[in-house]
Amino acid sequence: MVIEKGVPEDVDKLARLYDDLNDFLNSDINHPGWIKGVYPVRQIAEAGINEQNLYVVRREGQIIGSIILNHHPKPAYDKAVWSIESDYSKIFVIHTLVVHPDFLKAGIGKKLISFACELGKKLNIKAIRLDTYEKNIPAIKLYEKFGFNHIDTIDLSLGEYGLHRFRLYEKIL
Repeated sequence: MVIEKGVPEDVDKLARLYDDLNDFLNSDINHPGWIKGVYPVRQIAEAGINEQNLYVVRREGQIIGSIILNHHPKPAYDKAVWSIESDYSKIFVIHTLVVHPDFLKAGIGKKLISFACELGKKLNIKAIRLDTYEKNIPAIKLYEKFGFNHIDTIDLSLGEYGLHRFRLYEKIL
């Protein structure tokens, strides 16, 4: 298993991963509240690859997970009082952490969070921030296990999708 930057040839595989995960979530408990055709979608993968901040987990040539690490918070992040003050050039923001349904509970999410923390330290990043839907208990447990601190619960203006409140987390590196 290897984690590396995604490349343009990965876009189709990532789009399929997003669809497979959303199909699974629609047939099970949809903790993150994601909606097929809304989020995550192919354009997310294309942008992450073009900006060189999308990383994939490969196992035997198959993409079984991915994460986007960038310096672009959602505007609502400005409402929170974070533990440290810094411009976002020294802050990673986690977006679109996905794991293929066949590999849920196989430690892939943990590997991606560990990777984000290690890369952040290597690049002298001060902190990692993220948001997750308040009912996404598996993600909340994962982030808290890795030492992310709950900063605030806010509205990200996604009420039209039934997603009203998101928990903001931060981990100081």
